[in-house]
Amino acid sequence: MPPTLRRSILFSVALGLLIAVALGLISDIRLVGASFSSFDLGLIPAVIGFTLLNYALRWLKWDFYLRRMQMGQGVNLLDSVLLFTSGMVMAVTPAKVGEVLKSALLKRINGTPISASAPIVLAERITDGIAMIILMGVGLTLYEPARPAFVALVVLTIIGLLLLQWRSLVERILALLARLPLGTRLAPRLAAAYTSSQQLMAWRLLLGSTIISIISWFGECIAFYFVLRGLGIADNGMLLVTATFIFAASTLFGLVSFLPGGLGVSEASSAGLLVLLVPMELGAATTATIIIRFATLWFGVALGALALTLFRRRHAPAAVGESPAEVYK
Repeated sequence: MPPTLRRSILFSVALGLLIAVALGLISDIRLVGASFSSFDLGLIPAVIGFTLLNYALRWLKWDFYLRRMQMGQGVNLLDSVLLFTSGMVMAVTPAKVGEVLKSALLKRINGTPISASAPIVLAERITDGIAMIILMGVGLTLYEPARPAFVALVVLTIIGLLLLQWRSLVERILALLARLPLGTRLAPRLAAAYTSSQQLMAWRLLLGSTIISIISWFGECIAFYFVLRGLGIADNGMLLVTATFIFAASTLFGLVSFLPGGLGVSEASSAGLLVLLVPMELGAATTATIIIRFATLWFGVALGALALTLFRRRHAPAAVGESPAEVYK
C-alpha cells in the first residue's frame, strides 16, 4: 500500500479510536464496558452476515455498471471483486470520494480513462444516497425534528438529478469552461465523464440500481437491529423500523458533513438517536454505535486494504504504462 494512502488510513483509524474513546468517556466508560461484556456474541455472525450481504449486492451493482458501460475488457470475476472491495479502503475519505481509486485501478487493467469510468462511482454514490433517504423516510414519524433535514435532502437530490439530465445546460457550461486558461485540458475530460454519467443516470437504470441499493443497505439496518438485540433490547414490533431510521439518518448526516467516513457526526447522531428513540442508556447506546461502526465501516476498510494488497500482487503498477504514483493520485 502506498505510503500516502497508508498514512491517510492510519490517521482516520486514529481519529476513529479517539472518537470512540471520547464517546466512552462522555457516556461513562464503566457503563460502556459493562454493555460490551453483556453483548450476546452469538449474534455476531448475523451482524457480519448482513453486512456482507450489503457488500455483495453493491458489488453486483458495480459489476453491472462496468459491463453496461463496456469497460470490463480483461476484468474477470476475481478482478471485479478486488476492484470493488479495494475501493472500500477509501470509505474513510470525505463523502467516500476516494472510491474513485477503483477507476484508477481499472485503468491499470485495461487502460480505461479515469474520466470515463469515474461516473460509475458517482452513480453508486447517488443510488446509495437515494436508498438511504428512502430508508430514513420509513421511520421519519419516529422523530419529527428530522423532517426538515429529510425534505432538504430530497429536494437537493431531485435538483441534482434534474441538472444531470439537462444536457443543453451542461454543454453550455462545458463550452464556457473550455474558454478558460485550463479549460482546454479539463473540458474534454469533464465531457467524457458527463457522457458516461448520462448513460448511468437514465431513469430506468436509475430505478433498478436504486432498488438494489435499498435492499443492500437494508441489510446493514438489519445488522444494526441484531446489535441492539445483542445488547438485550426487546423487540416491541418497531425495533427494526427504529434501527433502520437511526442507521440511515446517522449515515446520511455523516455523509453530508463531508468529514472522512462521517467520523464524529455519524457516531454522535447514532448514539443520541438511540437514547431518544429506543430508548436506552447512553452507555449502551455508545456500545451499540461502536459495534455497528466497526461492523459496517472498519470491517469494510480492513477488507479493502486486503483486497488492494491482493490486487497489486496480481497487476504490476506499470501494466498499462502508468507509474505507481499515478494510480493513487
